[in-house]
Amino acid sequence: MCATAPRALHWAEWPPRGPEGKPSLRYSLLSLFQQALTGHQGWPEQWRHPEPKAAYDVVIVGAGGHGLATAYYLAKEHGITNVAVIEKGWLGGGNTGRNTTVVRSNYLWEASEGIYGHAHRMWETLSEELNYNVMYSPRGYLMLAHSAHEVQNFKRHLYANRLAGIQNEWVTPEQAQEVCPILNIDRNARYPVHGGVLQRRGGTARHDAVAWGYARAASARGVDILQNCEVKAILRDASGAVTGVETTRGTIATKKMGVVVAGSTSHVMGMAGVRMPLESVTLQALVSEPLKPIMPVVCASNAVHAYMSQSDKGELVIGAGADSYNSYSQAGGLPVVQATLEAIIELFPILSRVKMLRNWGGIVDMTPDRSPILSKTPVPGLFVNCGWGTGGFKATPGSGHVFADLLATGEPNAIAAPFALDRFRTGALINEATAAAVVH
Repeated sequence: MCATAPRALHWAEWPPRGPEGKPSLRYSLLSLFQQALTGHQGWPEQWRHPEPKAAYDVVIVGAGGHGLATAYYLAKEHGITNVAVIEKGWLGGGNTGRNTTVVRSNYLWEASEGIYGHAHRMWETLSEELNYNVMYSPRGYLMLAHSAHEVQNFKRHLYANRLAGIQNEWVTPEQAQEVCPILNIDRNARYPVHGGVLQRRGGTARHDAVAWGYARAASARGVDILQNCEVKAILRDASGAVTGVETTRGTIATKKMGVVVAGSTSHVMGMAGVRMPLESVTLQALVSEPLKPIMPVVCASNAVHAYMSQSDKGELVIGAGADSYNSYSQAGGLPVVQATLEAIIELFPILSRVKMLRNWGGIVDMTPDRSPILSKTPVPGLFVNCGWGTGGFKATPGSGHVFADLLATGEPNAIAAPFALDRFRTGALINEATAAAVVH
């Protein structure tokens, strides 16, 4: 189930050449020094802003992390550079810019360990690969157990991870507090800590830097990124195969299309007559006022439905649960925020007087088994990457890598194969309903 991560470019291979043969500027200490001499007036735009062509070999709908990564790996790994990534808004303006930036791979089932483990290995060299600092920080990911049942369940995850070669370890309450000093381990607490599992290689990365890095690298290889280009219709011929897409910037012809639009997947796929096994809900998050460093790890709790890390700016980044009703809102409801903060104060009483700055929501697409879909569809030439639910960001490089392979070859590789759309007909489900540290 393992796959070799793409080889990072050697320094001598940079910069890659753009479509006109012009090199992209390599970021380095030398280029920083050279630009400083001119008052930093010579930095080029990070990616091009072309007009749409009449036709492309591949059109990817959605310029979030997954879509941009797919375009990059199509160009780099498969030599397919006549690619357009079309986005109804601005690059990275959807869930990529709204998530809580957690990176981990401690999932239960072998198929999940395959895709998330592949992505996790790619994170470790992604900044070098893209020549762009994605600020990957393997500070550790700690999941807390608050009952005998959770202890048993978490140890089941732990043993499954070890069999798959994924690092994960059990920690006592005292060891958990050593990793996270502000954690309350009082035995008389409402949710007493019985222990936890710690993935030391887990952590965070900078969400917008990931989108920008992939956009820059893909653009340098000839990929066209078309912002403010909303899909209005998917065009098909008499046989039902994809022939193009109607957008707000004109008609674009293509025989191969990948849809990577998260919570809007059902809407876009409906344009081609494909009904998806998805429900879209709002997942909420919020941040505090900036504080001095007090949270050296990502800490999560299933029982209280909350998780938290600290950003480089000092803000506490808090992940909440999903709304209990279907919605396309990016605001969310206050009851979820209130319940989340009550839970955070249970775990970290020291934060009871900290002020919150803002909250927001993202539209997540949930499958019945809470696992993603990377698949061909009944429509020839139409492929879909969706259903990541609450765990899409951590999979970004791996998702883009295997989906690019699917688009290039027409068939899923060993990592993508279990996530076919057909599994909802055959019953070969991948039940990861307890994999996230928030309520589904």
